[in-house]
Amino acid sequence: MCGIAGVMWWNRDRADRSVEGATRMGHRLAHRGPDGRGLWTSAPDAPVGVALAHTRLAIIDLSDGARQPMLRADQVVAYNGEIYNFREVRLDLESRGRVFSTDSDTEVLLHAWDTWGPDCLSRLTGMFAFAIWDTARHRLTLVRDRFGIKPLYVARTAGAIGFASEVRALLASGLIPGRIDASGVAHYLAFQTAPTPATLVDGVEMIPPGTWMTIDADGQTASERYWDLLEATRDQSSDTRATAQARVRELLEQSVRDHLVSDVPVGIFLSGGLDSTALLSVLSSSGVQAQTFTVGFTDRARDESAQAGLAAARFGAAHTAWTLTGDEIVDSVPAVLAAVDHPSGDGVNTFIVSRLVRAAGIKVAWSGLGGDELFGGYPSFARLRRTLPVLSQWGRMPGSVRSATAALVRRGAPASVVADKLVEAVEGEGSLASTWPVTRQLFGARDRQRLLARPASADAYAVLLADAAARHPGASVGALVSYAETRAYMHDVLLRDADQMSMAHGLEVRVPFVDHRLAGYLMSLPDAVRLDGPRPKSLLVESLAAPLPAALVDRPKRGFVLPFDAWMRTTLRPLVERRLGPEGLGGRGLFDAAAIDRLWQGFLTGRSSVTWARIWMLVALDAWIEHAGIDLAA
Repeated sequence: MCGIAGVMWWNRDRADRSVEGATRMGHRLAHRGPDGRGLWTSAPDAPVGVALAHTRLAIIDLSDGARQPMLRADQVVAYNGEIYNFREVRLDLESRGRVFSTDSDTEVLLHAWDTWGPDCLSRLTGMFAFAIWDTARHRLTLVRDRFGIKPLYVARTAGAIGFASEVRALLASGLIPGRIDASGVAHYLAFQTAPTPATLVDGVEMIPPGTWMTIDADGQTASERYWDLLEATRDQSSDTRATAQARVRELLEQSVRDHLVSDVPVGIFLSGGLDSTALLSVLSSSGVQAQTFTVGFTDRARDESAQAGLAAARFGAAHTAWTLTGDEIVDSVPAVLAAVDHPSGDGVNTFIVSRLVRAAGIKVAWSGLGGDELFGGYPSFARLRRTLPVLSQWGRMPGSVRSATAALVRRGAPASVVADKLVEAVEGEGSLASTWPVTRQLFGARDRQRLLARPASADAYAVLLADAAARHPGASVGALVSYAETRAYMHDVLLRDADQMSMAHGLEVRVPFVDHRLAGYLMSLPDAVRLDGPRPKSLLVESLAAPLPAALVDRPKRGFVLPFDAWMRTTLRPLVERRLGPEGLGGRGLFDAAAIDRLWQGFLTGRSSVTWARIWMLVALDAWIEHAGIDLAA
């Protein structure tokens, strides 16, 4: 796990600036790789060349021989991630005459690429983002793993293209101006993020998951998607529930074994919820004693450390629990905001637990992220499976009728987030593409219109989901909801938060549920087998060889919720008012200052539609603008 960055140029006049830019990016990514730093550049007089920077967090093969960028034959790589099956791939390569000088997965990746080219990606199991430079063809290839667990951003400038693990590194390169993207801001208000490939920075894009991009010697780019979650729905499985339970158990055990590959200790974030406890159950069944870590609070109404402790005791884990006071968490907020590479609506919890786990000497930790998206844990699964058939009939009504009905709902219902979402759903055509984005909106269309000085559309997810449905006409409602939650919410919010908040402390977070073999099988199952049951995620619970404590299984779903609503009215109020006032977001010209003030006053007076999450999003955005050096006047 590392940080990568680089610049390719095809204009000789850009060579010196490109090398300097790559060097600056490497320095900016030092927190991602505290164990080493490297830089590789083409010949200084080359008309076409590249500078590759790497910062290393040593997890597999801790020797100096595994440092990066790494050169073998005609290939140079800067790589971030882990290939869990690298030993199996290495055996195959050795049978073909390949000789290795390290025990690293990086060298396996280089030889695999040299042997099979992009076809090697189908052989790899893991999370990765990497750049490979072909010294003979003067061609750069950028690759992301199937789910996009590891980030990779790109920016084009005249005569060169830069890439990096973080947006802030690209901004630090000096190659691009830091201008805000108006459409990105509109999407951020709606969905807590800018949908990939867009970002909040004009000219900076994120390479989509499951995609590789090539840049040739004259600067021409080409991209290809090599994996898609919905492909598995083309070949529907006929497995019964019992057969599915056995197969899911087998695939979970395989993924857990793979995610143990490491030359340093591995821990588990144990929240007291189903997903992290399920991983602990699978690990204990394999005979491995887990190291588990939990953060608790003095606020007992929100504290789940007792449930986590129960799970740790049930499965014999070596358990560490910290109890934090509200003051300790509030004191961390400025550091959390400073760590944000690309703003989203969350991340505080991951920052805090990552800091504590890393201070305990752990470099690798597991998260239960992905269980809700693949096993149907979110309310959106039941809600949309129930309502979409009705909404699709309604969507056949003329648009004038839908609009008139929406207007009646707007006039008759009290102002609230729920009412705004209902209005937008009634106006839509009843497809998942028009309905799912509404369920995930934080600020609806009318709120965005009031808040933004220059309103823009926020329809990227509708376009994404419509395209997915058109490419996979046989996909079920449940499969399409999983795609939406995985490709949009999980990828653009949760994985981005997990990466930036853990890597702020040089901690690698692994996500065993986010495994393409497990996901592919689950997506091939009919909705009734995968999603139905007496409780959400029944198939997951039933598939475990070591049953979970009943007290955990039967609990209502809860997130890691901090009492920000109370803190914002008290301890955090000065910080919030500074961030929203004329010295902050209210004075930057991006928002209507009076609209922001009305929102804040509505929160202070307890207006139900103004939740703390809406306020926090604006605070996080302002802090990011300041820390990233965004020029709103440009």
